[in-house]
Amino acid sequence: MSERPRRTAVLISGSGSNLQSFIDRAATGAIGLELCIVLSNRPDAFGLTRARKAGIPTECLEHGDYPDRESFDRAVAAVLDAYDPDLIVLAGFMRILSPWFVQHYAGRVLNIHPALLPAYPGLDTHQRVLDAGEKWHGSTVHFVTEELDGGPRILQGRLAVDAGETADELCRRVQAVEHQIYPQAAQWFGEGRLECRDGATWLDGELLSEPVVTDFS
Repeated sequence: MSERPRRTAVLISGSGSNLQSFIDRAATGAIGLELCIVLSNRPDAFGLTRARKAGIPTECLEHGDYPDRESFDRAVAAVLDAYDPDLIVLAGFMRILSPWFVQHYAGRVLNIHPALLPAYPGLDTHQRVLDAGEKWHGSTVHFVTEELDGGPRILQGRLAVDAGETADELCRRVQAVEHQIYPQAAQWFGEGRLECRDGATWLDGELLSEPVVTDFS
């Protein structure tokens, strides 16, 4: 365990259900993280309300107020850096990050994607999985790089696709998985067990050629 909790900034755009899973885990004292700031690009994001109820400082910068992606990202970083974060967690932050931002926080940004990467990067993953007749679906926690949904994978939660279920039903089941695996991966980081080194994931001093997989079926 690291000597102090890793200061963690959470970036959101919406309801903040993944944020809530971090708040709940942090309340147990077991995650090794201090949620030091929640930042949104939307002032109406319900996740800001969740953060305030938990006593976490909040900030909001609207991306429409900036001329381009990098200028917005630099403004976000200026706010975040005032809180001195060790880790950046993207929890439904609906923005494609600029190369400048990714490089500024290299090896310290986590994201979660609702698919078993490298399969199904991008949007509408649940319907695409159903349309393809896949037997398995899930979610992947990964480090963020300049390649969209292409950073080194850390942890996957896998579940079997039920016959006849809708995309909305599958989405709800995948979200329940996310609420368990995302705080878990961040906890590894908080404990000093997880790092991104030379463009790869290392856990407990060992190179991960494949992500850790937890089966939720």
